[in-house]
Amino acid sequence: MNESNVIEKIECYVKELFEDDVTGHDYFHMRRVARQARELAEQEGADSFLAEAAGWLHDIGDAKLFNDPTHAKKVMNDYLKELNVPAGRIADIEAAIEDVSFSKGNVPDSLEGRIVQDADRLDAIGAIGIARTFAFGGAKGQLIYDEQQGRTSIQHFYDKLLKLKEKMNTNAAREIALERHEFMENYLRQFYREWHTE
Repeated sequence: MNESNVIEKIECYVKELFEDDVTGHDYFHMRRVARQARELAEQEGADSFLAEAAGWLHDIGDAKLFNDPTHAKKVMNDYLKELNVPAGRIADIEAAIEDVSFSKGNVPDSLEGRIVQDADRLDAIGAIGIARTFAFGGAKGQLIYDEQQGRTSIQHFYDKLLKLKEKMNTNAAREIALERHEFMENYLRQFYREWHTE
């Protein structure tokens, strides 16, 4: 199996699936997560192919994005088999992405899974994380902010984003998260200053 060739094919597959997404879970999100996962894997001494492949594929089968998550995962597995990825490696990729989601509240068992979880969480915070929050909120019909209403894009910062800094698994991700967390705090301070001058 030529690992770089497999990664290129996986990238094409993911681009076709996610290039029209408007919720912030688009091809570019997958690309950032895959590249960040590879970089973290290299720093943490993990399997960089496995981390990058799982980074590309981590949102396939997410119930937020697929009407039939089970079918989406099966199609993904069949595609990996077509690329001659060994069964054991496919199982490793599946295991690495199984518990990435924040909403599940789990920590993946493998180092590569923890790295992909970190990479995904890093993309949810900082400047791009802020942009993705408002893209997702708009796509789902949420208000930006309303003091009387709980389900808004600004509330998402408190429900999830500001908690992520403390939930990073690796030292390399913790360092990146610190700066991005501070950026979000500064953003919120500015947001409230502008909001309350209406």
